[in-house]
Amino acid sequence: MKNPIQWLRSLVFITQMYLAMLVLGIVFAPWALASPKGARIACKSFARWALWTARWMVGIRTEVRGQVPTGEVIIAAKHQSFLDIMIIFNAVPSARFIMKRELMWTPVIGVYAKRLGCVPVNRGKRGAAIAKMVKDVAKETKEPGQLIIYSQGTRVAPGARKPYKIGTAVLYEGLKQPCVPAATNVGVFWPRTGIYRKPGLAVVEFLEAMEPGIGRNDFMEQLERRVEDRSDALMREAGFDPGQAAVQA
Repeated sequence: MKNPIQWLRSLVFITQMYLAMLVLGIVFAPWALASPKGARIACKSFARWALWTARWMVGIRTEVRGQVPTGEVIIAAKHQSFLDIMIIFNAVPSARFIMKRELMWTPVIGVYAKRLGCVPVNRGKRGAAIAKMVKDVAKETKEPGQLIIYSQGTRVAPGARKPYKIGTAVLYEGLKQPCVPAATNVGVFWPRTGIYRKPGLAVVEFLEAMEPGIGRNDFMEQLERRVEDRSDALMREAGFDPGQAAVQA
């Protein structure tokens, strides 16, 4: 049974977080429009504010494990909620995301995503979307950084199983950059939908890099196995049994 006090704290936290997004978005707008550096500082400021307030308002502590990628790499991450986005963005020096096209139309997120060089994808047109994604990524590689892609293409609840999409392998082959898998358990505490936030330690873990040159099928098999196995271990560490959740689903 959910604690009503924790539910109220969660509501207050979410309200102030999105208010902070709006305020920071407006305050930093002139700098962000003039320079991508301004947009990056604004987004990092918001991420740090959200992580800090999550800690003392709803009891969610965050931790980054593994070697944080700093060079030109692809980060193929498990995606469970908005929290893993903020943890990764705050951890790496120069992140940009492969993101669904609809988000680019939102008033604050869309403007800043464009300034950061994020790449929109139309998920409804699979073949054309992959081809356009590769072309758009190539246009945005003028400045070195970390390209984050969510290989399942959407937020996935703890214990649920969704297929890994081939777009990650296409980018890996085309860019000829190392791919760093990233596992997480954040969905145990911060769900993909709803208001309630559960106290605990939310972790994103960067795994050993996969160097260029692995065949497509082997790459996808290794990526899925490594991310899913480590994410399951992190969820069990948090007191959640992903196997039991999958059976119940």
